[in-house]
Amino acid sequence: MATNEVAMKSKTKDSVIFKTVIYIVCTILAILSIAPFWVMLMNATRSTENIMAHAVSLIPGKNLGKNIKKLSTLKTFNAAVGMKNSAIISVSVTCLSVYFSCLTAYAIHAYDWKLKKAFFGLVIGIMTLPGTVTMIGFYRICYQLHLVNNRLMLILPAIAAPMTVFFMKQYLEGALSMEIVESARIDGAGEFRTFNTIVLPIMKPAMATQAIFSFVGSWNNYFLPMILLNKPSSYTMPIMVSLLNGDIYKTEFGCVYLGLSMTALPLIIIYLLLSKYIVSGVALGSVKG
Repeated sequence: MATNEVAMKSKTKDSVIFKTVIYIVCTILAILSIAPFWVMLMNATRSTENIMAHAVSLIPGKNLGKNIKKLSTLKTFNAAVGMKNSAIISVSVTCLSVYFSCLTAYAIHAYDWKLKKAFFGLVIGIMTLPGTVTMIGFYRICYQLHLVNNRLMLILPAIAAPMTVFFMKQYLEGALSMEIVESARIDGAGEFRTFNTIVLPIMKPAMATQAIFSFVGSWNNYFLPMILLNKPSSYTMPIMVSLLNGDIYKTEFGCVYLGLSMTALPLIIIYLLLSKYIVSGVALGSVKG
């Protein structure tokens, strides 16, 4: 009995030590993750002189009002236009990529057809290609079709999202029972009605997870919009923030950090709204039946 009590106390002590180490590591990681955002927000309230003298500050400054006034007078920065363009593109990209990726993944999972494995292999193969490889050809097509400066060329290609298709396919294998689909078919439901009313609700965690990734990726996209959009009225927020960087003698770093903070704000809101689905979506998406 004494030996068992000693063993139980030893296990309890080890468990407490292990949990303490985990909490400390998680706290450090959380601080490291939050620190860049905090520094960005603090610098948005400081003057350029203070930022150049001390790049990092954990205490807010007193120049927020002046930075807002300076930012509003700059001709190259229009927050309303940038937010509108970024929101239109990002929301459209997110909706199209998530819905059509779910539809494609469902077709691969639920139907048996000859080229099923070859098509899924093609999807995986496309995932290995960097986007910059096709950039020159894509721009030439847009130029020849007179579609430069058209936001549709930033939205429509999002329908083909191989990574999202792969994720949804893996999720369906662990979450969707084909008996439910067969029951709906027996009851007379059409394929699209079955997909929209039965399959999509089951895929909500995966959809929310991919919606976050898709929205963040589209909102932060700088390279492609910079190539295709050359009218100020079409600029997205990342392009407008990049234009705040003049030469070393003219750059207002307080305004730059304020612009970055405005750009990051919608991403933080979207993440807070959908973050509860991330863990469940990633966990279930990795389970194969």
